[in-house]
Amino acid sequence: MRIRIPILLCAILALSLSGVSAQGPGGPQMPGPTGQSIKGAVIKGRAPVNREILRVRLPRPREARLKNGLEVILLEDHRVPTFTMLMVIRSGGIADPPEHRGLAQFTAALLREGTKRRTSREIAEQLDTLGIAFSATSGLSSLTSSVSMSGLIENLGEALDLFADIIRHPTFPPEEVERYKTRTLAQLQLQRSIPQFLAQERLNRALYGDHPAGWTAPPAESVRRLTSEALARFHAAHYRPNNAFLAVVGDVTLQELLPQVERFFGDWEPAEIPRVEIPSVSIQRSRKIHLLHRPESPQTVIQLGVLGITRTDPEYFALLLANHILGGGPTGRLFLNLREDKGYTYGAYSSFTSSKFRGVWGASAAVRTEVTEGAMREFLYELQRLRDELVSAEELENAKRALVGRFALSLERPQELLQNIITQKIYNLPADYWDTYPQKVFAVTARDVQRVARKYLDLTRLQIVAVGEAPRIREVLAQFGPVEVLDAEGRPLSKLQ
Repeated sequence: MRIRIPILLCAILALSLSGVSAQGPGGPQMPGPTGQSIKGAVIKGRAPVNREILRVRLPRPREARLKNGLEVILLEDHRVPTFTMLMVIRSGGIADPPEHRGLAQFTAALLREGTKRRTSREIAEQLDTLGIAFSATSGLSSLTSSVSMSGLIENLGEALDLFADIIRHPTFPPEEVERYKTRTLAQLQLQRSIPQFLAQERLNRALYGDHPAGWTAPPAESVRRLTSEALARFHAAHYRPNNAFLAVVGDVTLQELLPQVERFFGDWEPAEIPRVEIPSVSIQRSRKIHLLHRPESPQTVIQLGVLGITRTDPEYFALLLANHILGGGPTGRLFLNLREDKGYTYGAYSSFTSSKFRGVWGASAAVRTEVTEGAMREFLYELQRLRDELVSAEELENAKRALVGRFALSLERPQELLQNIITQKIYNLPADYWDTYPQKVFAVTARDVQRVARKYLDLTRLQIVAVGEAPRIREVLAQFGPVEVLDAEGRPLSKLQ
């Protein structure tokens, strides 16, 4: 089904100089997209937008349920002869045993490394022969695990056969597990050389502690203890039809799809699913600066963050606008201040995440070591300004146009429509949630923006992470709060060379 967007609405897209930050359920994606300088640019005209044309009614998916409890969701799209299907398992990293962080992630990653009918090599060869893209992912704090395939609709039957085999019958061969462990441990070691990773890791730990969201990467000891038996136990407990739904978008009807799904998934046995409690998140009592010593570093990587909201919080759209104005792209205040005006960095951004537990509202930039003090002052100035002053009517209107323009563009991508449906299902959002998205954005007022800024940008509880050469910046940072100096592993350093 083709979604027709009015030409006038499409014109908004030309005015959208930046887009919305990622809103995933895991940790914040602090480094924003790089953008060209807009210093001195003048927007000479704006499309006259009639708010009525922003009312849309998105295509409704067709739904069915197999006897074993597997839900099937289809969004028909007959423009091109392709399909994309996503099996969503309602257990992700949030279901990891505390003593084995990363188990959901490891399970998803190793699904394709061999089944009862196919070796790892045979799976790879068949995917290549059919021209099928495949992925399987889960996160350390995600609510779900997902397995996806996409390709030409003429190969749907063969794809479903392979898809079902990988999801239902993985064997987790010991030799493949050992190879995976070797690769993962090497990747973990490489990550520790990246200052942005170290900053993100420490910020998550500062905000979440031992909560699953406090982990940015699985601990090395968890990788080392990984076995085929542990993977098989997690798979058997959680990869069940009554704990999953299959979402499909493509050139197929429900009448054509359902018999094939029944053929490959109809005898998948349901089971009692382990109950998973989402841990609560504690709020920090005071501001703290976490300084990670990185010898001879020419830059200071700065990340600041506070706890935000859940995905279903009624303040979601006000925070969406507030974040966009603060640092959602190259028109954000942080970018215009720290890059365009001060020249401290290539880019400064903000982002926020949300899930069934409270996400993070944060900001970040990598600056030259000698301007660390200036950058900190400007970060705190912009955070305080968003709390103290009402945003201008022009700034608010431009942010609304940018967000709605990005949303309008996404309506032409069936995969994003499908992802919207999945989000709606996971969080039990209202049936018209995405239909009324533009109205919810345009309903936000300047006072709404100030209200959420005052509520969530509590600078007395702000957690600040700086990765750089500690002897050069410790005293500078001490002006902004108590400083704890740590090594790259997060261990306290009592002395510095």
